[in-house]
Formats: sequence, structure tokens, C-alpha cells
Amino acid sequence: MKKSGGYLTVYALEQIGVKKTFGIPGVHNTEIYDSLNSSAHIEPILVTHEGAGAFMADAVSRTSNSIGTMVIVPAAGMTHALSGIGEAYLDGIPMLIISGGTRRDTGKSYQLHQLDMGKILDGIIKKYYLVKRHEDIIPSIFSAYQMAMEGEPGPVFVEIPVELQLFHEDVGALPKFPGLKTREFVDIIPEKKEKEFLAVAGDGVGEKSTIQATVNLLLNAKNPGLYLGWGAVDAFEESKKIAELLGAPVATTLQGLSSFPANHPLHTSLGFGPTATPAGRNAFETCDCLLAVGVRFSELATGSYGLKTPENLIHVDINSEVFNKNYNARITIEGDSKQVLQAIIKELELHGRKEPVDYSVLANSIKKDKDEYQQSWLKKASEQVVSPGFFFNALRNSLNDEAFIVTDDGNHTFLTAELFPIYKPRHFISPTDFNCMGYGVPAAIATKLMNKTNQVVGIVGDGAFMMTGLEMITAFTHQLGLIIFVFHDGELGQISQFQEIPLNRKTATIIGEINIKGVADAVRAKYLQILNDVDINGVLNEALEFSQKKENVIVDVNIDYSRKTFLTTGVVKTNLSRFPISEKIRMLLRAGKRHILG
Repeated sequence: MKKSGGYLTVYALEQIGVKKTFGIPGVHNTEIYDSLNSSAHIEPILVTHEGAGAFMADAVSRTSNSIGTMVIVPAAGMTHALSGIGEAYLDGIPMLIISGGTRRDTGKSYQLHQLDMGKILDGIIKKYYLVKRHEDIIPSIFSAYQMAMEGEPGPVFVEIPVELQLFHEDVGALPKFPGLKTREFVDIIPEKKEKEFLAVAGDGVGEKSTIQATVNLLLNAKNPGLYLGWGAVDAFEESKKIAELLGAPVATTLQGLSSFPANHPLHTSLGFGPTATPAGRNAFETCDCLLAVGVRFSELATGSYGLKTPENLIHVDINSEVFNKNYNARITIEGDSKQVLQAIIKELELHGRKEPVDYSVLANSIKKDKDEYQQSWLKKASEQVVSPGFFFNALRNSLNDEAFIVTDDGNHTFLTAELFPIYKPRHFISPTDFNCMGYGVPAAIATKLMNKTNQVVGIVGDGAFMMTGLEMITAFTHQLGLIIFVFHDGELGQISQFQEIPLNRKTATIIGEINIKGVADAVRAKYLQILNDVDINGVLNEALEFSQKKENVIVDVNIDYSRKTFLTTGVVKTNLSRFPISEKIRMLLRAGKRHILG
């Protein structure tokens, strides 16, 4: 039996459960695309730009049971995709990139797209595979998939030269991917054996097991707390169980916003330090033992490292390299969060915590803080602009609990995080550590492609929309019924605020006045406009009606950014506090002078 390399590539992708691929056909991958056209299991999605395709692949891995996969041309396709690959790498998101490669059987140099891609990709992917033989195609893709999924997930790149795609060679029985039972995500991840977590650090831990030491610290604490990142997103039920057994408040990182239900009485806020809302700051004020799960204590997750953690910090992560980088831990546990938390629950229940403690006082305090904060955004409806509080309150009431929310990078991101509660795991996604603008529209498209029966809403700033908004033509092609809200203020809002607070100037952050209706017309989307708070409910209802008819909608939101989020003000104060006293005085005097004199 003779098969082409293009056929073998698609066969291997089918075996690992790929459902969509994203990219643009070209000379160096046309044989793969021809085989994709014959696949009964994979749909190739044409994108307008490989950068958007990479964001789509990232979103597929975050919101579905399939690994996000690209099929691109070498050189230009790869460099265009770098932003999305980088986002996946820094955020710990699995991604598989299949690239064509220049011919290696001709002996010719300076071929079209001939480039050493491995050198460029070094440092932004987990591993690079250059397939050199026909028989290596399937094993390389299987290995690449496992590499992308194991440990801390990330992107893996496979280059398949043109001659391998083109030519037919004899093949034996085609291998099945080991362990694949169904096309469900949970079944294609190799099962991990239960293991004993050994003691790794901390005074008094000695020869005790780490789980036992962890539970001892938690039980002896007067005010324990949980801090959850994306690494805990699939330990949703376990996190709730531990929080209830301990009566502990729970905060999340931005990326981990969906790791704990916002309607749970112990949920507080995004973060718990100077950049958090009052519910988080107050609930964690006396925290004396923190269980941090799937958190890297990165700059964004700590509000520029302004977060204070207790001496008894227990840090759980699948990647041991994150331990003790920015915050020293009393105990570190390397392992899958779900497995580790299950072991903690078992130990807690062995020591008598089989039922939740009475946390009604804490819950009432959290609710009071949350209610007061929400009401502070709802004092008076405006007839001139759209107030974030009224917008997000109406949006939450309009959507069901299963709705997916996708944001971009910008001021709207933190407004969403503070004002829009998320109830289900993996139902909020956003660029975080790579923090790349342009993510929102393509990521929302991919989320809707993989979750067609769910409501999917994208929220983007006008600056980010200008980067990838034309990708909405892909949403039209596939009749998705996607809703994109463009927060339109004519500025790069987040950076503009960071400039305005200390400098009273906005340098290179005022963008051109874009005609969003013109863009909507170009990509065949319905155009709606929310000019003020009076318009909100009517436009939301209209947008949802169009969406149900599989018509895409772009909503132009005349947003009011005058009130800063706690993240914005907290980061400015945190960074200013670290300056030498002489520089602090100089900057405060400069700010005061500019605010007075202009």
C-alpha cells in the first residue's frame, strides 16, 4: 500500500482528535490541504492572516476538547503566526503547528520560503520537529501531540518538506494513536498513575508526605485562602470542595478567571492585593495560609508584584520551574492540579473535615462588598455615554450561564474581569502573559466554531479591533452568529490611562476615527450601536436575535472609560511606591504641575 505524505499527515491528525485546522494553503502545503479536503473528521478553516489563525488555534485548545492546530506555509506563514504561538507558549496552552517545508531532495539553494525556522522558533515553542523520512511523519505528529500536552502544555512545531508530502511510498499497517478511546479530550490525554507526593520543602516537614504537611498547615491556619490560576481550571469541583471544607475565600488570576464560579459564596475577585476589588482585599486581609494552584505569580497575576502572600504559602503547579521564582513557598507540590487537590481532599476528610465549616459570616461579608462595588457602578444612567456598570450588568442578565466570553488586551479586559461574573470553567478566555492585542476577534470566532450551540460574545477595544477585525469575514463564511462588542473610545484606552494618570499626556495613543459600520458592511455583519445607557437593553436583545438566526453582529459601544479599574490604579500606585524617594518626588511634582498648568 502506497500513501503520500499529505495523506499520512492528515491520518495522524485524525488519530489525535483534531477537528479543525487553521491556516492558508500555499505551494509548500497544498498536498496536505488536498488530503484535508478528503477527511471525514477534520475541517480546514481558511483565515485571512496566520496571526489570526494562531489565535484561533489557541482558543480551540482553551474552550474545547480538541487541540488547536495550524497548517501553514513555511517562512512567512510561520512569522505571521508567531504572536499566537507566543501567546500559547507563555500562557501554557497546547498547540500543534504543521508547516510545509522547502524541498530537500533537489540540492538547490535560495528556494522560495527557504529559512531555518528552528532558529527563529527557539524559545517560543516546546519542541521543533523536522521530518526527514516518509515513515517518520505519523510518529513525529504523535510525539509532537504528546509533547504539546504533557507537563505544562505549549505549542509544538512540525515541519514536513514538500517532497515527503508529494511522493508516495510503501507503508505497512497504519498505527493507531496509543490510548485513544474516543475523540473526547479527556480520553486522549494519557492517564497519569496515582503517585505519592514527596516532601520537598518547609520547616518541620521532614519525612512527612507533602500532602499531609499541606493539610496540617491548612487546618492549623485561622484564615486560609485559595488563589487559582488557569492551571486549576479543570479542578473546578475539587477547588469548590476544599474551599467549603475550610471555609476559605477564593480569588483567581485573570487567566484563571473561570477556575472558580463567581456565583459561589466564597468567590471574591480577580486577585486579592492592592489591585483587587474590596471583596478580595477584605477577605484576604488576615489570610495566614494560602493554597495557590496553577498560578505562576507573574506580573499580571500579582499586580506588578504588589501582591503580599503569607509565610505559609503552598504552591501547586505542574511545572516545577515556577516555584520560588517571585514568591517563596513553604511547601511546593509538582503535579496535575486535579490529582493534587483530590489527594488534599482525601487527607482533609481523614482528619475530620467531611462537611463544610460554617462560613456564613465570611460569605455575607463577601456578598456585601460585592453588592456595594457593583452598585457604585450603577448610580445614575447616562444619556451621553455607555457606563461599564450598566453595560455589563445588562449583558450578564441577557446571557445564559453557558455563554463564552472572549476578550482582547486592553482596558475592556479588566472591566470585564471586575464587572462580569463567570460561572463555568473555560468560559472566559483572554490573552495574558504574552498580552497580545488582536486576540479577541479570531479567538471568539474559533470558540464559536467549536461551541456552535453556545452563546459566544467577544469584547474588544477599538485598537485591537483594527488589528484583526476583518477576520469577521471568516465568521460570515461559516454563518456563526457571533456577537462582537467594540468598546469605541478612539484611544488605546489602557495605555492612555497609564499615561494620563502620572503624565497628563497621551502620546501616540489616540487612534484614527474608524468607521466601524464600514467594517461591519465589509465583512457582511449586522451593525448595531449603543450610544448611551438608555440604548443598552434594546440593542442587546436585537443582537441576540440576529445571533440566533446565525447572523454575525458587530456592536459599536460608545464606552465611558473615565472611571479606572482597581487594576489600573493599583498598578500605578504599586510601581510608584518602589521608586527612589527623589524620583518619586520629581514625578509627583511633574504630574501635579501638568495637571494644574496643562
